[in-house]
Amino acid sequence: MPARIRLTRHGRKGRPYYHIVVADSRAPRDGRFVERIGSYNPNTNPATITLDFDKALSWLDKGAKPSETVRSILRREGVIYKRHLLKGVAKGAFTVEVAEERFDEWKRRNEAKVSSLVNKLALDKQSKAKARVAAEAKKNEERLAKLAEVRAAEAKAEAEAKAAEAKANEAEAETKADEAKAEASEAKTTNAETETKEEK
Repeated sequence: MPARIRLTRHGRKGRPYYHIVVADSRAPRDGRFVERIGSYNPNTNPATITLDFDKALSWLDKGAKPSETVRSILRREGVIYKRHLLKGVAKGAFTVEVAEERFDEWKRRNEAKVSSLVNKLALDKQSKAKARVAAEAKKNEERLAKLAEVRAAEAKAEAEAKAAEAKANEAEAETKADEAKAEASEAKTTNAETETKEEK
């Protein structure tokens, strides 16, 4: 049986996660499989991988061929490197202790790289959150400034309207006063005319 180590898809539309399985290469993607050896979730950043290291190594030794994605996962987890070191031990290039030392050193470097990536992502997230808060604060300040301008304009318009109304009232009062004066002078003229007529 030509065995393949590959992914089977699970999860809803747009949010997939995968099981890492050993299956017959002739079986459909999400069909029957021989053994499940891990899972892969690309929805997190960085992607979450759980893998049974020994089973993966064992299946590679038995001749199972990984798919491209699974090969990159196995490389990231160190299975490919461990297999390479074990081949070196089998050929007599170095001892098991040296192989373990090299693998431990690689693992430390890899863990440091992953932790620095996680820290960088956390810092980026914090800086983005701070920038978003600052942008919202700026937007609120602009909104308040615009509101203050609108209120000032309304108050100015209201004051101008009141001043115009007061002027109109003054003009009306002046007109009434002029009319009263005219009436008074007319009345005087009429009285004078009557007195002149009576004298005659």
